[in-house]
Amino acid sequence: MLQRLYSWTMRLADHPRALWALAIVSFAESSFFPIPPDVLMIPMILARPSRAWLIALVALIASVIGGLFGYAIGYFAFEQVGEPILQSLGKTDAVAEFSTRFNDFGFWAVLGAGVTPFPYKVITIMSGFTHMPLATFMATSVLARGIRFFLVAALLRKFGEPVRDFIEQRLGLVSALFLILLFGGFLAVKYL
Repeated sequence: MLQRLYSWTMRLADHPRALWALAIVSFAESSFFPIPPDVLMIPMILARPSRAWLIALVALIASVIGGLFGYAIGYFAFEQVGEPILQSLGKTDAVAEFSTRFNDFGFWAVLGAGVTPFPYKVITIMSGFTHMPLATFMATSVLARGIRFFLVAALLRKFGEPVRDFIEQRLGLVSALFLILLFGGFLAVKYL
């Protein structure tokens, strides 16, 4: 089953509309969607390494725009939209304490969440909720998401074929590690 899913993802990654799908997932992940863009970005780069920089740029632009949407959710509609999203991640109890300290570490919080598997939507919503200066939020988002997406693109472009071979030979292990990282990020949000 994993092999069929992997093959389907690789075919999708080479589809003419794959960049649009990546843009939609990158946008949504920055504000409300739980699946990171890496799910599409990695197979897209493995399928077409020559487009690595374009793929990273699309993910970056869409993610930053999605981050603005998350910021707007926190700023204008925290109780109606933002709080339920954070509640689903188990973070509503920590909102009051977190919001008093958040802007003191805002740059580092946005940078850390933008680069790591930590769910970025938590930071975008909290940045709006705490009224972090928009210029700080935008600059840090561009820096953090740029580092993340272009680093992945550079590594896959340079080591793509061995990485692809490794994934294809150890698909079960790679899938398990990816799920552990994904759920680890959600657990970190819930308990930190």
